Amino acid sequence: MLALIQGKPMIQRVYEQVCQSKSLTRLIIATDDERILETCKGFGAEAWMTSPDHSSGTERAGEVAEKISTPVIINVQGDEPLIRGDVIDELVAFLQDESVPMATLAVRNCDLDFLSEPNTVKIVTDNEGNALYFSRSPLPFRASDYFLQHIGVYGYQKDFLMELRRIPPSRLELAEKLEQLRILEHGYRIKVIESKYPTLSVDVPEDIIRVENFLRDHPNE
Repeated sequence: MLALIQGKPMIQRVYEQVCQSKSLTRLIIATDDERILETCKGFGAEAWMTSPDHSSGTERAGEVAEKISTPVIINVQGDEPLIRGDVIDELVAFLQDESVPMATLAVRNCDLDFLSEPNTVKIVTDNEGNALYFSRSPLPFRASDYFLQHIGVYGYQKDFLMELRRIPPSRLELAEKLEQLRILEHGYRIKVIESKYPTLSVDVPEDIIRVENFLRDHPNE
């Protein structure tokens, strides 16, 4: 979170990108690390210390959500330095339908070299756009045109998020190291919204170079 991207901490870049959203009424950075907390306060963000015992970002978001009054919670992972505010707005708008308990984002990736990359999370959906499965393995296995790449942003109805906090980690979640599988394994739906804007998440140090190269080549994005 504190790795520098063109001289600025990654968590600050994520914060500034999310601030471009027109739909959010409050933005809180949740962390269990004092160094991150102090860095965030230094650039003016509202930051909360949370329990170090959480096994996922969903659990951490749930701790914060329990203490605030809002019907919809958006959880942006701290490794998305290029996330767009208008993409978050699209997710918020979708969750105005209270029958949708949870939604997330994906983008079509035509670069099949990433299909076998374990740090690139893949999704398959049904014909209604509901997630069938998330995996670090190739999904679908023989994709020849594109695959759906997950973007680390989740939206929840607050009541549903509170319910999720009581569900223990599942077998598939632990096997794939993907928290969203806990929801699917317990029979809940996750709506997948396909964005037209690709993004670059930071999963390994080499990804920082990719992000810096993108920022250099696209200074106005």
